[in-house]
Amino acid sequence: MMQTTEVGGGQDAEAHVLAELVGGTQLITLNRPERLNAWNAPMRARLVALLLQANADPAIGAVVLTGAGDRAFCGGQDLNEGRTFDGARAEAWIEEWRRLYGTIRRFEKPLVVALNGLAAGSAFQAALLCDVRVGHAGSRMGQPEINSGMVSATGFWILREMLGLARATEMALTGRMASAEEAHRLGLMHHLVPAAEVRAKALEIAAELAAKPPLAFRLTKRRICAATQAAFDETIEAARLLHREAFDSGEPQRVMERFLARQKQ
Repeated sequence: MMQTTEVGGGQDAEAHVLAELVGGTQLITLNRPERLNAWNAPMRARLVALLLQANADPAIGAVVLTGAGDRAFCGGQDLNEGRTFDGARAEAWIEEWRRLYGTIRRFEKPLVVALNGLAAGSAFQAALLCDVRVGHAGSRMGQPEINSGMVSATGFWILREMLGLARATEMALTGRMASAEEAHRLGLMHHLVPAAEVRAKALEIAAELAAKPPLAFRLTKRRICAATQAAFDETIEAARLLHREAFDSGEPQRVMERFLARQKQ
C-alpha cells in the first residue's frame, strides 16, 4: 500500500521533499534532480518535520531516505542559497544543521539511506548519521566542502568518528569523493547492490529492523546518540564560530560565485 503524507513547509518544500507510506515504512525522497537534489532551508525544515512525525506515528515502523533521479542522493548545500550568506546568516544556518542532524541522531526507529547516486558534503554527513546505507557502483561519497570555500567542521567530526583521524583529515582537506567500492570497504556504505535494487534493498532492511523488539531498538539508539552527544554539541559550537569567521571574510561567497559561473558556461 502507498499513501502520500502531507506535512507543512510550503508548496516548494512539499514538492522538493516527497513522502509516501510503503507498507509500514515511510519513504522520503529528495526531489530536485535538476540540481542533484541539493537542499535549502525549506527542504531541511520539511525533512525535520517529516522525521518528527514519523518518530511519533505508531503506524510508521521505519524510514527510508533517498533521492530522485539516477545521478544523486543529494549534492549537499544549494550554493545558490549559500552564496547569499553573511556571517550572521551563517550562524543561523549552523543552527538549522543542529536541528536536522540532532533530529536524525535522536530518531528512535530504523532510518535507512538508499544512495541512488552521489552523496556530497552535508548530504554525506546526514547519510553517515543514519543507521544503514545502501548504494550501488555509482554511489560516490565525500566531503568536498573545502572546494566550495566552506569549512569542513561537522563533516570532519563525523568522518573522524567513522574512520579515525588520519582518513578524516585526508578526506576533509582534499575534498575528494570516494568511489562506492572504497566507501563500502571503509564501512561508510554497508550494502553495495545493483542500481535497480537499491531502493528495494533499503526498504527490505528497514522492514527487518522495524521487526526487532521496539523497546530494545529504541533504547539502543538512544545510547548510541548519548555516547557522542557532548562531542556533537562541541562540534556544532565550533562550526558556528568557524563559519561566522569564514562568511564574514567573504571567501566562501566568492568561491561559490566562481563555481556557479563555471556551471553556467
